Amino acid sequence: MKNESAITKQTALPDYSLNNWMSFLPDTTNIAQISIPGTHDSGARVEPISGTAKCQTLSIAEQLNAGVRYLDVRCRHINNSFAIHHGAIYQNLNYSDVLKACIDFLNANPSETIIMSVKEEHTASDNTRSFEQTFDSYVQENAAKWDLGTGNSRLSAIRGKIKLLRRFGSGNAKGIDATQWGDNTTFDINNPAANLKVQDEYKVSNADTKWTRVKTQLDAAHADHSNRLYLNYSSGYKSLIFGIPDINAVHNAVNPKIAAYFSGNISGRYGVIPMDFVTADLAKGIVRTNFSSAL
Repeated sequence: MKNESAITKQTALPDYSLNNWMSFLPDTTNIAQISIPGTHDSGARVEPISGTAKCQTLSIAEQLNAGVRYLDVRCRHINNSFAIHHGAIYQNLNYSDVLKACIDFLNANPSETIIMSVKEEHTASDNTRSFEQTFDSYVQENAAKWDLGTGNSRLSAIRGKIKLLRRFGSGNAKGIDATQWGDNTTFDINNPAANLKVQDEYKVSNADTKWTRVKTQLDAAHADHSNRLYLNYSSGYKSLIFGIPDINAVHNAVNPKIAAYFSGNISGRYGVIPMDFVTADLAKGIVRTNFSSAL
């Protein structure tokens, strides 16, 4: 209860903005006690057929400046490097581009932190080392910008850094371990270092049912005063004929409900909400719950 109170009683100052909103939270605040806008498939902006692969309109840099602090990065391991994919579809973006956008943002806004989920995507090709070894090579290029701690950290330890949430196998303790990620379900991940509750029910037959899952997780996060980190994916797709995915049918129904929910729930913690087609207005509604007055 004390952690939530410390956040919600903060005053949003006149110069508060979406690119530096974490600067007004106490150093002692655990990331699990913050409402955090996020993006699902953060680099997915390219698709061969409308509604089948594109999940975002904003670039990584634009997402961060719009208040997003959780990125969901999907990497194909190819030629000992990472290319950003959504399934089989290359997104005309490489992991080095993602990292440059993140590091440039953190250099300009050292009060902020970025939680980055990293997951292997599609088929590995022409590599002479493991996915983990290639990931490590990227970290080593800017080691000071990473936090690979295994727990849900306080802001004091991770300001100006990328906090890893790891969805790939590792031979060592590295980042928040989310390798037990369940498929198309709501689940708990409990290990000695991290405590996660995840809603990622992405195969959507009915948008109202999907919204119910999202709202249930939002309400649970708000009622929980522990340092459990809630990840609540509002994203998903409906299957059309021949199994073709329709992403637009889900976000067109769910995103307005998110906006409406946060117009009425303006205080307290609601966890991390990764969304498709995030906007600054959607992010703003989530961010303002960390403060006693609205932006």
